[in-house]
Amino acid sequence: MLRDTATSTQAGKERVAGIAIGAISSIFAVKVVAAILTGSIGILADALHSLVDLSAALIGYIGIRVAGKPADEDHHFGHGRAEDIAAAIISLLIFIAAGTITYQAIQRLIEGAAIQMIETGIIATTIAIVINVIAGRFVLKRAKSADSVALEATGKHFMADVMGSVAVLIGLVLVRTTGILALDPLAALIVVVLIFRTAFGIMRTTTSKLMDSKLPEDEEQTLCELIEGHEAIANYHKLRTRKAGGQRHVAVHIVVARDYTVEQGHRIAEELKGEIRTRFPDSTITVHVEPCTPDCTECPAPCNAKQEAIDKSDDAPSAA
Repeated sequence: MLRDTATSTQAGKERVAGIAIGAISSIFAVKVVAAILTGSIGILADALHSLVDLSAALIGYIGIRVAGKPADEDHHFGHGRAEDIAAAIISLLIFIAAGTITYQAIQRLIEGAAIQMIETGIIATTIAIVINVIAGRFVLKRAKSADSVALEATGKHFMADVMGSVAVLIGLVLVRTTGILALDPLAALIVVVLIFRTAFGIMRTTTSKLMDSKLPEDEEQTLCELIEGHEAIANYHKLRTRKAGGQRHVAVHIVVARDYTVEQGHRIAEELKGEIRTRFPDSTITVHVEPCTPDCTECPAPCNAKQEAIDKSDDAPSAA
């Protein structure tokens, strides 16, 4: 059942990534045609942004495909890091695009250039905004449910593209109403600021994941509740967690009654793993089983050793 769930989630990620690629391709085509017809540096900057988005979506798709591969002899913990690496590459591409747009916008400010068919540019930019909003909301929603950093990065690209296109649209409208051509490259520079902001956010999130940061507080709290709720587990320590793409890795030492057999200890560990995987399906879990202390102070479970300790305490002469 868990394997079927993981397979379904992986297929869903790939399907959403494919839809994102199709949507970005359409947006890019609209912007390129508009940029050629109008000569607007703002629209051209927005088109380059979409080109980077398309490259990023393709990289994200590849990352999702690779991350979905099962563990093998060279990758014992799976390929989940592929999503994180894809997100890091995406952020670098955004930085490069922002630098290119900045150069072109400043050059246009210095040299100046006429803009033609402004109405066409306004219509094309409006169409791009509508497609971006619909696609961005869809991808971000799926990214959250599938717990995919690559899809999340792609979704954030869409929303950054929306903000950039809005800036371009405002610039075109102002050029149309005021005749001030400098407003077009200024709109492009606003796009650059938004692009840098998006890239920085993705880079910060991805770097944290690549540095093996622990799971979020709410997820670790859930793990603690699962462990503490198991009646056969007396105590636990050395809980360690990390995340690779959509895959979680959990390691913990649990304490059980001293007179439990190896088979009983193993059964308890497997029960705990099953409970964790039910809550977090795509998880690699390591459970180390330890016996409780000789004085039985930390173990609530009834066992022969605890009863012997109680009997010895009862039989001990009281102090005068």
